[in-house]
Amino acid sequence: MLGVMSFKPADQLGLQRVISPQGVLPQQADSIDPSLPIAEDELLIEVESLNIDSASFHQISEACGKDIAKIEQHILDLVKKRGKQHNPVTGSGGMLIGKVTEIGPKFPIQEKPVQVGDRIATLVSLSLTPLTIRKIKKIHPQVDRVDIEGHAILFGSGLFARLPEDLSQNLALAVLDVAGAPAQTRQLVQPNQTVVVIGGGGKSGILCLYEAKRKPGVKTIAIDYSDAAISRLKTLPFVDHVIQGDARQATIIMAEVAKLTQNKMGDVVINVANIPETEMSCILSCRPKGIVYFFSMATSFTRAALGAEGVGADVDLRIGNGYTEGHADLALSLLRESPELMRLFQESYA
Repeated sequence: MLGVMSFKPADQLGLQRVISPQGVLPQQADSIDPSLPIAEDELLIEVESLNIDSASFHQISEACGKDIAKIEQHILDLVKKRGKQHNPVTGSGGMLIGKVTEIGPKFPIQEKPVQVGDRIATLVSLSLTPLTIRKIKKIHPQVDRVDIEGHAILFGSGLFARLPEDLSQNLALAVLDVAGAPAQTRQLVQPNQTVVVIGGGGKSGILCLYEAKRKPGVKTIAIDYSDAAISRLKTLPFVDHVIQGDARQATIIMAEVAKLTQNKMGDVVINVANIPETEMSCILSCRPKGIVYFFSMATSFTRAALGAEGVGADVDLRIGNGYTEGHADLALSLLRESPELMRLFQESYA
């Protein structure tokens, strides 16, 4: 009958979109189907920008010799092949912003209020989000962002945040991309602890440092490699100490942390580095019975677990979870609360 809109059957986890291998979730799949129509419980989003996970963009950039044309073709080929922006090397994706253009009749709008025309940021990984790219408009390598024309599909189980009206699109995108990190930091850090952040000069690291310092008596130590990151960190009042070094050189980083802590080491060590092989710097910088939190998507569970065992480190190893209840609002509130954070994010990402 003409005029009647057709939908695929409701499928909260998106299992019907898995092409191969059958029986796995969309994130685990080698390829998924991003075709229309949407399912009864899905959202259709006209995509404006992809914010690719830092570890993933770094790997793609290096593999393409930092050539923008090659990066563009790599991304187009990857999404065409897999039906999603899912880096097979890092296993990570990122997130996106765009405008809602269609809402399935069974999408849970009571729990997740949304209307056609709303501009949203997805809070689930691109590694499981059905995506079609019609055209790449521009790549911004300094902030891991790719402006595109295309569409994406959000499952009924998917999370999103409506873009705030008081912040620019790019600013909100930069913050929401890493919203899980400061939210987890709030749960992990206790008053009077020493918190070490490896990769502290990036956006997630800076948010973690700020959130940690909000607890009374906390001492913060930031570790990064580049001159630009170190200069940036030294201007921030919530960073007590800055170490410049290569986090792949574990014993050197350990020695520097030992100097600053009188050999007590960190109570909580947070890894937000975007390169692999930084696990042992975190483990060796942590005190016995302390917590090492791996938020970096470049983390190897094997290197971390066997490495800690190999040096006899009795530390609590935790894998980062990009979702914590209320994490989007929390991250945005930190930006509004801190003039220093707002200035830095406007200069770097807006």
